[in-house]
Amino acid sequence: MTQLRQPVSDQDHRQGPDDAPVQLVEYGDYECSYCGRAYTIVKAVQERLGQRMQLVFRNFPLSTIHPSAELAAEAAEAAGAQGRFWEMHDALFENQTELGADLVIALAQGLALDLPRYMRELSERVYKERVQRDFLGGVRSGVNGTPTFFVNGIRYDNPVEVDSLTAMLELLARGERAGKAAHAGVPFGR
Repeated sequence: MTQLRQPVSDQDHRQGPDDAPVQLVEYGDYECSYCGRAYTIVKAVQERLGQRMQLVFRNFPLSTIHPSAELAAEAAEAAGAQGRFWEMHDALFENQTELGADLVIALAQGLALDLPRYMRELSERVYKERVQRDFLGGVRSGVNGTPTFFVNGIRYDNPVEVDSLTAMLELLARGERAGKAAHAGVPFGR
């Protein structure tokens, strides 16, 4: 089983309690259509698990095939610096087909961000290193495409579907190990 090499820290964007029994780490690309589909699935899983799950999002822009992915990642980080990471994260995925400079500016305006600061930070690429750190951490953990998920530190290599992912996470939330989840017919890792 492939393990997460970069432990979750205070540097990460997290939703849900730090002591949740289940931690779902996603390496994602805002321009990736598979990540766009996974976004709605993860939202549904979050709704079902509630406070028993913590979601962590890390940037993994595949810039060679998604020309706006890095800009989107840096835009999310710039919003995060103003306390609005998750709102920007959601808005980027919800408007994925329109990614580009005009969209990230419009979204920042819609979120009532300090626009001069936001624009300056984007133009100076203030968050480029942060995005690259996430990316390199993913590479060290064996991430080679998006989305890639890790559940409690172990890579989840099965199809990302609401029911199967929820079932496996529910078992883990009850304190059952991943191996037991797999024996119960719930796929986990390879």
